[in-house]
Amino acid sequence: MNPLIRKLEQFAKLSDEDKRLVDDAARDVRRLEPRQDIIREGDRPDEVHLLLEGWAARYKVLPGGERAIMAYLIPGDLCDIHIALLDRMDHSIGTLSPAKVAYIPRERIEALMGRGDDLARALTWSMLVDEAILREWLVTLGHRPADKRVVHLICEMMLRSKAVGLTDDDSFDLPLTQEELADTMGITPVHMNRTLQLLRQRGLITTRGRRVIVDDAKRLMAFSDFNPNYLHQEGGRARSARA
Repeated sequence: MNPLIRKLEQFAKLSDEDKRLVDDAARDVRRLEPRQDIIREGDRPDEVHLLLEGWAARYKVLPGGERAIMAYLIPGDLCDIHIALLDRMDHSIGTLSPAKVAYIPRERIEALMGRGDDLARALTWSMLVDEAILREWLVTLGHRPADKRVVHLICEMMLRSKAVGLTDDDSFDLPLTQEELADTMGITPVHMNRTLQLLRQRGLITTRGRRVIVDDAKRLMAFSDFNPNYLHQEGGRARSARA
């Protein structure tokens, strides 16, 4: 199943016609290598990019050359659904692993968003959740210590991965280097290495290569004061069921 469909069905019940429209919109699929830009800051966007496989990140390059990662994107995520309102990109989006990306003409997205049906509402809900995730990241970076920042991120990515069928018994791929995690958490790679070692020693996570195993999700969430409400998973469908 197209991972975008799986994601949108958290927010609304999609008809067979809705699913066909999503699949038809995502016909232009391209394979990208790791560390390859999907779109760069300053570009004039003509297409919306849907991640079908792999991971990507929103980022900005600071004046000193440092990279600040502002969001992770996984299969099912529309990288830049807001492009119809923008003249130029104010940040870049680049792959973190081998990826498959669907290039969707902005006119197709505008048509889907303008339908006024469950599909359009699900797309809008998805966009609002992206904004909620950004708000939570701002809280994390400003008010949580490094160990809780990392664990909070792991909890988030575990639930987001699970929602699109990418987990296996609370284990999931985290195809990130320690440098990329450090760029996200606003700490040095050395500090990140020490933080990960501490989390392993406490038994909060186990890692096998790029795979993270969560033995006790409740304990992990309690440690980082993780509240999943900002992901709004199942919220839209619950509202539709009551209507």
